Amino acid sequence: MPSHRICLWSGPRNISTALMYSFAQRSDTRVVDEPLYGHYLQVSGAEHPGRDEVLAAMETDGERVVSEVILGPSDRSVLFMKHMAHHLRDLDRRFLTRTVNVLLIRHPREVLMSLVNQIPEPTLADTGIGVQSQLYRELRDVGQDPPVVDSRELLLAPRQVLASLLRRLELPFEEAMLEWPAGGRPEDGVWAPHWYANVHRSTGFSPYRPKGGVLPQHLVAVLEECMPHYDDLYRAVIRAPKEGQVDQ
Repeated sequence: MPSHRICLWSGPRNISTALMYSFAQRSDTRVVDEPLYGHYLQVSGAEHPGRDEVLAAMETDGERVVSEVILGPSDRSVLFMKHMAHHLRDLDRRFLTRTVNVLLIRHPREVLMSLVNQIPEPTLADTGIGVQSQLYRELRDVGQDPPVVDSRELLLAPRQVLASLLRRLELPFEEAMLEWPAGGRPEDGVWAPHWYANVHRSTGFSPYRPKGGVLPQHLVAVLEECMPHYDDLYRAVIRAPKEGQVDQ
């Protein structure tokens, strides 16, 4: 059984797949890509790109996914599972007391500017940030101190932020986590052609670049809904060292 059973709870249009690829380079880690996606599509009725393919390919019984995958066996000592936070819909969350949980956030403006290309009318629920904020409070209430990673901070200083995260997870840093071969991985979900084009071109964490453009007017209200949740979580993020600062 894995000694470290890590659940990454992200929102969409973040660098969650890149972080999964990073962990996949470790010598001790098995990765799993969004095992609850089929469950989420089934219970929510959400119209996502490739919906029919996902439902045909995946187990849609969320409780079975929890028992057989999330809490199931692994041939490596570290099991790293990438999830979207909003995939927790209609599930008993008590299993989270048996996993190590990490939150990955991104500024909601940047999320919405990208998400609108796949979901033309995204809502607060589609961003996952409200669920992440609630999840953070729930985990704190049961005695966990979940690390919070912000995509901008990670891209500004991948080595330092990863090293800080791994210290929180009580795992050693491995240099191999900073790069990977271009292209997909066997663990990629069947939805990869719809969502993973950028990460498939990458060979490591890309330098941070602010998302340009003007937020569509119909998303301004959604951004305003998202920001209090993001601001609350950002207070807990692992920060990139400031210029001239030595990471301890």
